Amino acid sequence: MSSGELLWRAVRRHRGRMTVGVLVLSLHQATEAAVPVAIGLFVDRAVATGEVEPLIWCVLMMIVLFAVLSNAWKTGARQVVRAIEYETHALRLEIARRVLDPRGHRTGLRSGELLSIATSDAEKAALVMRAVSIGVAASTALIVSSVSLLLIDVPLGLGVLVGVPLLVLGIQALSPLLTRRTSSQQEAVASTTALATDLVSGLRTLRGIGAQHNAAARFRRSSQDTLHATLRAANTNGLQDGVTTALSGLLLAAVAGVSGWFALTGRITIGELITVVGLAQFVAEPVGTLGYTSQILAMARASAGRLASVLSSPPLIASGTSTTLDPTKPLLELVDVSYKSLRSTDLALRPGELVGVLCYDPRDADALLTVVSGRAPDHTGRVLVGGTELEELDIDAVRRTVLLEQHDTDLFEGTLRSNLLVESGELERVMTAAGAADLIDDLDRPLADRGQSLSGGQRQRLGLARALLAEPPVLVLHDPSTAVDAVTEELLAEGLAEVREGLTTLVLTSSPALLGKMHRVVVVADGSVVAQGTHAGLAVEDAAYQEAVLR
Repeated sequence: MSSGELLWRAVRRHRGRMTVGVLVLSLHQATEAAVPVAIGLFVDRAVATGEVEPLIWCVLMMIVLFAVLSNAWKTGARQVVRAIEYETHALRLEIARRVLDPRGHRTGLRSGELLSIATSDAEKAALVMRAVSIGVAASTALIVSSVSLLLIDVPLGLGVLVGVPLLVLGIQALSPLLTRRTSSQQEAVASTTALATDLVSGLRTLRGIGAQHNAAARFRRSSQDTLHATLRAANTNGLQDGVTTALSGLLLAAVAGVSGWFALTGRITIGELITVVGLAQFVAEPVGTLGYTSQILAMARASAGRLASVLSSPPLIASGTSTTLDPTKPLLELVDVSYKSLRSTDLALRPGELVGVLCYDPRDADALLTVVSGRAPDHTGRVLVGGTELEELDIDAVRRTVLLEQHDTDLFEGTLRSNLLVESGELERVMTAAGAADLIDDLDRPLADRGQSLSGGQRQRLGLARALLAEPPVLVLHDPSTAVDAVTEELLAEGLAEVREGLTTLVLTSSPALLGKMHRVVVVADGSVVAQGTHAGLAVEDAAYQEAVLR
């Protein structure tokens, strides 16, 4: 999808409201152009003759004109604004849907940049409907003005008909430069927003290592770059406004001078002179509107390009169509898998089995988690779920079968209860099993964004409770006890073994409490499986295992 296609789709998607809005706003502009004509008629037919009846008719005509002016503007603007707001909302939902797609995306953008696109760029792209509506309305005003001038005097009308298009072309010549500078400005804003998001989320860590001053300096440089990009875009906007005003003034002066000469020579009446001067002055407004329209379109095109880049980005992983799982096969199996630091790794999880994995190198754990989550499209070997190749399975079938709970838990603004997502009679038992019994009485406690009001251990235990409540056939956990004390860790290990009895669980950890509850422990060193057995057996027979696990 290109930026032009996205903008055209936006207009087409709201064609009902846009049609009404454009027609009514065009009526408003046509009526406004008719005001100088009505005043000219008023002068020639009523003032010059001194007759009462034409005066009454002219007054009534002016009342009707201004009534239509007022109501047409309100009605047309309301329809266009509604279309803009609905399109902004639709674009934000599309971006959110694409970003949250379980298949992932290859945009290469950070969270802050995606946030900027979903908010600022969605709003600016939707303004294309404002540009279209006021652009058509301004064109209508120019057509009505030109026709009126042609009826008064053909040379005057032709002069305006030739002058206005040349004026618009002159204004449009600056549009490509404005689009480029607006796009650069929006990219700079998104980059600075992303940097600010990263700095705020990692502020405690930065302070811990004493790097807050370097981070502040980096943000200051990024902010300065954004300021410079904004000023360049503003300068181009100002140049276009100045050119529009100057050229409009020159056109007005030319038309007024020629019409004044025609009035002195008797070629046109005083009323027609008033009409010509009024129309010439009025023409500056729609011409300025067309210049403003080009600015909006430049901004909308730049934002639409960024939106289209996200919406058109290919998925990180492909989704198959099969939903068939063989209950006689291992629920999760890796056969000769190599990916990053992993080398020809084999691993099979039988139904109801609790398996612990100890990776001496954290890179092996990260690679294994990436493969199991299906986000390693370039791995070699086979990854099977229920005997079916992972790549052949429908993504929803995979998500229903395998749940991966990272040790960094994502929590959302709301309450503890709403973050658990389910209402269950097992809630207290599962919360206790996850070592989160202290939070049971605070389930309706409000949470700040990302659960910042909770400690790291509380967030981790709440995430574990949420995963246990989901009761997936295969649960994959990564260091679920890194942020808890030894007593809580022991309770958590016992609770996990109890709640997951009869269900398949894979735990990547070095915790002796957790490994001791596993039916089987797999040891990975240098990317390959080097040992398997029970925790008790490995702790006695394997010196490297003893050194890594026993505390």
